[in-house]
Amino acid sequence: MRGHLDGLVLAALESGPAHGWDIARRLDQEPRGVLKLKEGSLYPALYRLEQLGLVVGKWETETVKRRGPKGRVYHLTPKGKRRLAETRAEWKLFVTVLGNLLGAPA
Repeated sequence: MRGHLDGLVLAALESGPAHGWDIARRLDQEPRGVLKLKEGSLYPALYRLEQLGLVVGKWETETVKRRGPKGRVYHLTPKGKRRLAETRAEWKLFVTVLGNLLGAPA
């Protein structure tokens, strides 16, 4: 997963704003539990994406019906949406090239 985490996080946020734990849950549910993200990987990625202007994190301001402290909710920015589209195009090319090299049916 090294090198692809940023794109995965952007893809997880495409369906709407989320807390870090919710992003991890979205990614874990998609591939039937194959991805097991650790906080030690996810939160540095979120901070990096925020510094790049691809996501924006805002602390909750209203009272939320859940336990624990107020959390940080991450949103995909327009720049993040563009980067996600670029990442998908790069990934499609990568899969095509590997498929051709390995003799996978088109």
